[in-house]
Amino acid sequence: MTRTVEKTKLYTLLGDYPNTMALKKSEVTSSLVDFDFADVKVSNTAFKPLVREAKFDVGELAIVTYLQAKAYGKPYVLIPATVLGRGQHHTIAYNPQRGPLRASDLEGKRVGVRAYTQTTGAWVRGFLNDDYGVDPAKVHWVTFEDPHLAEFKDPDFVARAPDGKTLVQMLLDGDLDAAIVGDKLPDPRLAHLIPDADAVAHRWAEMHEGVPINHMMVIRNTISKSRPDLVREIYRMLHESRRAVPPSPDGSPLDPWRFGVEANRGSLKIIIDYSFRQKLIPRMFSVDELFDECTRALG
Repeated sequence: MTRTVEKTKLYTLLGDYPNTMALKKSEVTSSLVDFDFADVKVSNTAFKPLVREAKFDVGELAIVTYLQAKAYGKPYVLIPATVLGRGQHHTIAYNPQRGPLRASDLEGKRVGVRAYTQTTGAWVRGFLNDDYGVDPAKVHWVTFEDPHLAEFKDPDFVARAPDGKTLVQMLLDGDLDAAIVGDKLPDPRLAHLIPDADAVAHRWAEMHEGVPINHMMVIRNTISKSRPDLVREIYRMLHESRRAVPPSPDGSPLDPWRFGVEANRGSLKIIIDYSFRQKLIPRMFSVDELFDECTRALG
């Protein structure tokens, strides 16, 4: 008699990206795992319940939020699977109608960002520091949201925008000199602060071992310890879903969706360094300690 193995259902946070759609449409299947996908339109809106309430069994998480979760002992371990990565140089904008502005001019200026702990902001501050000579602590950062981690308190050079104000309107009105606005310019009157941002980002990725990581996968650490077979299966399915998007330059620094510790090591080392220098985490982590025995061996 053949015994039917009951699948394990995992409450899962995962966005709709080209590299995840084969998995979310059940074109990639498993005899071990069923994903119960949360009905969340924008994944980052669920990062707070993930790290504050341990709401999900497995899910995507912004890498800086994960580093902070690691620092504060949250019950998740990193899976070496990047589900969202991109160049970041194009995400900082200014209003040219208010006069010329260069990236190197930002010390002493007011710069808006959704939250100081936002991963995109951490990458951009790192570029500004390393490549444009801007000390992030000498910029007046203006935020609009709380950190995902309740334990984290913003540094004293970070202030909250007045109630009722929005990032874009403050930038247009001249209340901000620049702002990290995300992947698309939200208003046609704005311009990228860094000229030829896409070309700059391409060169940066070639020189620094990879496209910046935004979101990687995490899993509840008790599952990783007790069911390494499930972790390996989740990794396989994510990787297979990624491979459904041609071309698939696995391991290439210019691949935004890299798998395995070594393929992501360079980018992880940089964001750990940036996060420590920007007072986002209390100590430097090694790349290897972000994983456990099971997830470190994947790929």
